[in-house]
Order: sequence, then C-alpha cells, then structure tokens
Amino acid sequence: MIRALHRWPGLIALVIVIVLALSGVALSVFPAAERLAAPQLVAGQSVADLAARVAATHPGLEEIRRAPSGKITAWWFEGGAPGSAVIDPATGADVGSADPNPAERWLTNLHRSLFLDDAGRLVMTAGAAALLVLTLSGAALVARRTGGWRRWFARLRGPLAGRLDVELARIAVLGLALSATTALWMTASTFDLLPDGAARPADPAAVSGQMEFPLERMAALRVVPVKSFRKLSFPYEGDPQDMFTLSTDMGTGLIDQGTGEMLTWADLSPWQRVSETIYMLHTGQGAAALGLILGLIALSVPVMGVTGALIWIAGRRGRPRLRDNAPAGRAQTVILVGSEGGSTWGFAATLARALRDAGQAVHVAPMSAFDPARHSRAERFLILAATYGEGAAPDSAKEFLDRLARTTTAPVAPLAVLGFGDRSFPAFCAFAAEVDAAARAKGWATLLPLDTVDRQSPQDFARWGRALGQALGRTLELDHQPARPAADILTLISRRDYGEAVRAPTAILRFALPRASLWARLKGRGFARFQAGDLMGILPEGSAVPRFYSLASGACDGFVEIVVKKQPGGLCSGHLLALEPGDCVQAFLRRNPGFHAGRGRTPLILIGAGTGIGPLAGIIRANSRRRPVHLFFGMRHPDSDFLYGDDLAAWRSQGRLTGLSTAISRGARPHYVQDALRADAARVAEAIRQGAKVMVCGGRDMAQGVGRALEDILAPMNLTPAMLKAGERYVEDVY
Repeated sequence: MIRALHRWPGLIALVIVIVLALSGVALSVFPAAERLAAPQLVAGQSVADLAARVAATHPGLEEIRRAPSGKITAWWFEGGAPGSAVIDPATGADVGSADPNPAERWLTNLHRSLFLDDAGRLVMTAGAAALLVLTLSGAALVARRTGGWRRWFARLRGPLAGRLDVELARIAVLGLALSATTALWMTASTFDLLPDGAARPADPAAVSGQMEFPLERMAALRVVPVKSFRKLSFPYEGDPQDMFTLSTDMGTGLIDQGTGEMLTWADLSPWQRVSETIYMLHTGQGAAALGLILGLIALSVPVMGVTGALIWIAGRRGRPRLRDNAPAGRAQTVILVGSEGGSTWGFAATLARALRDAGQAVHVAPMSAFDPARHSRAERFLILAATYGEGAAPDSAKEFLDRLARTTTAPVAPLAVLGFGDRSFPAFCAFAAEVDAAARAKGWATLLPLDTVDRQSPQDFARWGRALGQALGRTLELDHQPARPAADILTLISRRDYGEAVRAPTAILRFALPRASLWARLKGRGFARFQAGDLMGILPEGSAVPRFYSLASGACDGFVEIVVKKQPGGLCSGHLLALEPGDCVQAFLRRNPGFHAGRGRTPLILIGAGTGIGPLAGIIRANSRRRPVHLFFGMRHPDSDFLYGDDLAAWRSQGRLTGLSTAISRGARPHYVQDALRADAARVAEAIRQGAKVMVCGGRDMAQGVGRALEDILAPMNLTPAMLKAGERYVEDVY
C-alpha cells in the first residue's frame, strides 16, 4: 500500500513536481540577493524621521514600505504622474527602481500557476499535494528499508540508484514536507478556503480635522523604529478626515494627521501570525538563509524523480514476458516470485524453462498474487524470494504473508523456498526466512529445506536446481545466463571518418540493410520497418549487454547508418571504429516513437551537437515533402568534425533543409549551440508561433543549455519548454 502510494503520484505528477521544485529553487535565491542589495538601515532611526526624509524629496508621497529584506520602497503621485523608487533611508533619496525583477516575476508565475491563472494554480496545488504524499510515503519506505525510525541513518547497500534515492530522502524529507505543507496552506488562503483572521483597528470616534502636522514630530511615528515597521500609508491630499495607517510587526493603527497621535490600534491576531510565519517559511522573505536551505533541499526532487523512475523501470524491465505460462488452474508446478529490482524474475524464467523441458506444466506469478484456490492441480510450490532493505518484502511479494495468514489451511502441495540476497547485508535473505517460517507455522509441507543464492550466483542456483531435481526424481540442470536479444548480422559497406584533428575520432558508419522475411515485412518487425530516430542495439564481442545508437537513416533509404564517437575504454565504440568495409556486427532494432519527426507540415527545429546530428540528418534526408526545417548544429571545428557537411549543403539546395546555423566550440571565440539559438531567437520564436516541433539530440549538458535558452526565447509568449513537451512539440534524445 505504501509503495503504491509512493509510486503513482511520483509517476503521474513527476514533471509538475520537478517544475515546482526547480522554480522554487530559483526563487529561493531572490530574498537573499535582495537582502544583500538593500541599503543599510540607519541604527535607531524612527519611522517619523524616515517619513520626513522621504517626504522632503518626494512631494505627493502616498506610501512607504519596508520589505522583510530591509529594502525601503516609496510610492508617490506628483504632477499628475505616479512614481516609485527604492529609497536610501539615510537620505530619503532614490537609489534604484521599484519595478519587480522580471526574472523573479516570471519564475513566480511559473511556480504558482504555470502561467494558466486559476487553472494553473490548481495544477500546481495538485503537484504540491503529490509532493507531500511522496515525502510522507517516502519517509515510511526509508524507515522500512533501514529497519525502523531509530535506524534512519543506517548504512545502505545495493544498486546506486536505490542508495542515492534513499540518501537524498533522509536529508530532504523535513524540508520537502515543510515546503509542500506551506504551499498547500497558501493556496487554500488564496482561494479563501481559510478564514481571514485579520485584526483591523476600529474607526475612531473623532479626528481633529487638522492637517499638515510635521512628520518628524508625530509621537505615534517617533516611538516606532524603522526595523519593525512594515507600511505607512498617507492620507488623501486635502481630506482632513483621512488618517495615516501604520503597520508594524505588532499590529496596525490609525494616526491623526493633524496631531500625530494614535487614534486606534489592533494587535496582530494569532491567525495572522501563523499565516505570516507560513509565508516566511515558504518564500524565504524575512528568512533568507532558511529560504536558501529549502532551495538546496528542493534540488533533490528532480534527482529523486529520476532515480525513482529508474528503479521503477528496472523492475518493469526485469520481469520477463511469460509467453508459455500455463493457466493457474492447470499448472503442476507453481513458481511464485518476490523481486524488487527484477533480477529474480530472470532466475524464475530459467527455472520455468527447465521444468517445461522436463514435461511440467508451469505457472509463474508474483508472490502477491498467491491464492491456493486458483491452483487446484498444483503438485508443488516453488518460491523465489529476494529481500528488500532490512528484511522487508520486495515489491512483488508485499501481500504474500497477509494472504498466507488469511488461509484456513495450508496447500496440500509441498513447498520449497529459495532466497536471493547479498551475504554482506545483516538481513541476508531475511524475507525468505520469514516466508519459510510462516509456511512451517501454517503446517505447509516442505519439499526442500530453505536455501539461498548469494549475489545472484549462477553456481548457487544450479546447485539448488540439482537438489530440486533429486526431490522430483529427475535430472534438472539450471544454466542461468542473461537473456541475449535476437540479432541480425549487419555488414559495413562504407565509413566516413572525422575528428582526428581534435582527438575525438568519430565515424559515420553505413551498413547494408539486412534481408527481412516476408512475414517480418508484413509485420514491420526488425529492420523491415524503421525510421531515423529509432535505436540500433549493438552486441559487442565478449559482452551480453547491448549498446544503443540512434539511427541516421530510415528503411526507405536502403541502408542502416549510425554516427559513433570513440569513448575512452569504450568496448562497443572501439569495436565499431575498428571495422572496415566488409566487416560485420550483430545488431537489433528498438523502436523509439518518441523521437520521430511525424508527418505534419509544421516547421521543425532540429538541435544537436557532435554525434547528436545522426538522427537529425536522417530526418532531413527523409524530408522529401520540403517541410520547413532549420538545423542548429554544434561542432568543435569545421575542418575536423563538420559531420554531414557536404550532405547538408546538398539537402539545402534540394529544399529538404530550410536553414542551417552552426556553432564552433573550439577557437578564439567559443560558440555553443545554445548561443546560436539565442542569436536567432526571433526566427525560433516565429517558428514556434507557427506550431513548430523542437527536436534535440546530443549530450545531457548540451540539452540543458538548450532548454535554458528556449526558456528565455519562449518567455515573452508565456510558453515554457515543459508546456511544449506536454503538447509533444519538444522531444529529446539525450545521452
């Protein structure tokens, strides 16, 4: 239950939560910057002295305010025109503009409402609620993994993504809970869902009716130091019945303009103090250091979003497709799997395959789906259980023990439990041991004693398999190997080499299109149907782990093309760059529909650097319909690594490429692709107004720089890259 509560808000609201966090990070800087830039207050200065100095330099003064940072701002109306400025309290003179910082205003609108007014506020409120749910459920999961709240900072082991996720959560949980809770409070206040609670001074019984009492002599202002005052509003000019309104850290009062005496006063109500404290905690206004700390904590949100997604994807990918799975009611052997990262599913698949070869009908299912009533013909149950954290149930087994406890009698078919874990952990295979103990307590007959597999050892698994075979009266050899995808043989027909001059060997490799069967062509499988932007997996010699490269061609081109750069120590890139025409590689195709140009006529803005030009070149090559396409391409030096230079010139003359902007990062004036974007901001903005789709391919740092440049370009249109992504008009292939 807790995991589902943690997983789905994170997956559904990931983008909104990240936008909320990152915009909050940026906003946290402004209170500190404003405090540093604000003129220093005069020690012991009273509001009477400040007001007199400002009024002397600004006739028609209407209001003076002190921000939590200490910045003094004045507003006036003189000669029929309004004016405002930041004030030096020592002299009353102007020292800067009172206009809001445009970047801060833009970020505030993004943070509050995504520029969508009330509808956007509701979306961001949902994001804040999701963040609070994620924080609380994440804290519970951290405690569960570490073995309880008292072991909150216990040492962690396991995959990097999981450890990083927990380490950040342990540090950030309090700050994120505070930020999310205060955000929800402020939204509720904005929509009048909370009582006002403000205490206002009562109307005075009478005023003097006099005017123009000297400000510096007003007793009510002389006793208030500037450091505790918030706002002083002046009476309307020529109205003897109007009054000064003074707000301080203690409350609000009305002052007679003819005598300078306080007429009525109202202290801040407890509700006001709570609301102001919450505002301070959320914005950092009045607590700049706290704001910066919360901003730093918010930086953990996108990192945890990525690590959480990686953990989820790993679990999904690790679970094999069970194509030959026997129906639950017909299976002779039932294999129940408890897996956190997915690797245990691979062992289950190997076991199921061996048992099927031995003539068994086998049903494989997660432990959480355990239901003896569904397995009426089962002759044995085999449980393969990993352990999560400090002895907890893994993801696919979290309901097993509860289901077992609810059964009135144990199944008749005997049970064997095999635990998977790491012997260096204190709770090695603790969950498997708990399952075995619960089964024994229930009276469940044992087929084999509890056994374990340390660190996914194939040898341990094979040993257990032989013991299982003896119990079944047959030979059972479990040879567990990582699954190797089916691959085609591709022959290199040509190569073009670049980058030697800048010590970055790079090549455009073109392979012959492998023959596809009629059935593959009809079904569009493998290399029978593909387009630029799809991925080709290469299986380097001596490795079962594929490396993926974006395709720079489509099936209609009649060849398979990729761009490869030599990576230091790179097994696959080194192998590929050593190929000569006639040499072969093993490869397979993986669809990547999220990085296709589509069939529309709207403009395309293609942005890439280095080998990132590969799929973009393929898209331009395929642009036979003369769709408007502008390419921004970054390289180190045009004499060494201007990939597809001659092709781009030809495609431009053919009308397949409308415009080309290049950026050279080596030389006297380094220029990057994001700089080229900014230099051509007007063209980019106009294309986006026309509905253009933006496609970015290349390194992560480049993509981030491009994202920041596009944020600046889109801001005048009240658009953001996130909004374009939501409309599938901004896609990335980033590595």
